[in-house]
Amino acid sequence: MSAPTRVRIRALPVWTTIVILWLLAPIVVMIVFGFNNGNGRATSLKWQGLTIKWYEQLFAYSDLTSALVNSITIALLTTAISVVLGTLMGVAMGRWRFRGTGSVNLLLFANIAAPEVVLGAALLSLFLTLNVPRGYVTILVAHVMFSIAYVVVTVRARMSGLDPALEEAAHDLGAGSIATFFRVTLPVIMPGVLSGALLAFAMSIDDYIITSFNNGSTQTFPLWVYGAAQRTGGSVPPQVNVMGTIIFAFGVLVAVGGAVAARRRAS
Repeated sequence: MSAPTRVRIRALPVWTTIVILWLLAPIVVMIVFGFNNGNGRATSLKWQGLTIKWYEQLFAYSDLTSALVNSITIALLTTAISVVLGTLMGVAMGRWRFRGTGSVNLLLFANIAAPEVVLGAALLSLFLTLNVPRGYVTILVAHVMFSIAYVVVTVRARMSGLDPALEEAAHDLGAGSIATFFRVTLPVIMPGVLSGALLAFAMSIDDYIITSFNNGSTQTFPLWVYGAAQRTGGSVPPQVNVMGTIIFAFGVLVAVGGAVAARRRAS
């Protein structure tokens, strides 16, 4: 083995560690400074002592609480709608070839590949043309629009691994189409459905660009945080760190729970 090759092999773990630390740094700062005993404004990285008072005063800002509730409810509704529609589309596209399949595939991947500013501007133009008041409903419609493609892709990929003999056996045993879907097809493709649901929820709850085009007067958590930083010259309440930590912890728990459940099913 040549010397340059040995250097590259030894440098790879170091570089990987640096990249991982760089990615984790904002999350660590957010979690740590949710316990910082400051003056109520997260303005610097100066440590002023350990406290849990910001967790106790989590809902001290009513408008911030409302924004968080909007983000969570919109994300949950987006996930539910995207999973139902996306699962049905994914099953259809994974099982059958029909006229227009290529066009639908192109549309789905164009939705995924298009910059968010393009999607946001296009939706804004649509709502203005139709004279639709912008607010909670338009945010929900926009989030479903960009989330559904991810559900379709994950479910369709799972459908490609489904043995048709399983569904045929269910029909031979007297099960109808609906019973076969819920008792055979859906349990098999459930990992793909759950993956799509997690993607839809994660993308919805942290979206800023598309939401900012179509929110009207409705505030979500990302919009409120950015607006507060603009109004106060870069200062936000420490409750923002606490809420971000809770959202992050919830996401980690869901991901770990899904991995554990998948491992149990595999065993």
